[in-house]
Amino acid sequence: MIENNDKQIVLSKKESQILSLIVSGRTSTQIAETVNLSLPTIKWYRKKMKEIFDAETTAEMVGKAIKAGFY
Repeated sequence: MIENNDKQIVLSKKESQILSLIVSGRTSTQIAETVNLSLPTIKWYRKKMKEIFDAETTAEMVGKAIKAGFY
């Protein structure tokens, strides 16, 4: 759990794993293969995490995740 602008951000283990792979520069296809999930599921996770971090783009989400102390 990390606080971001007075908002507590809590990620599940799977969300944290996928976020880590996004931060490392992996594509959605590569992430799907790594975690053994379908591509639509990875896209759903990306969308959900953008909402969690209140970000419109993946780059903005990564920046906010780093700023919030996730990496």
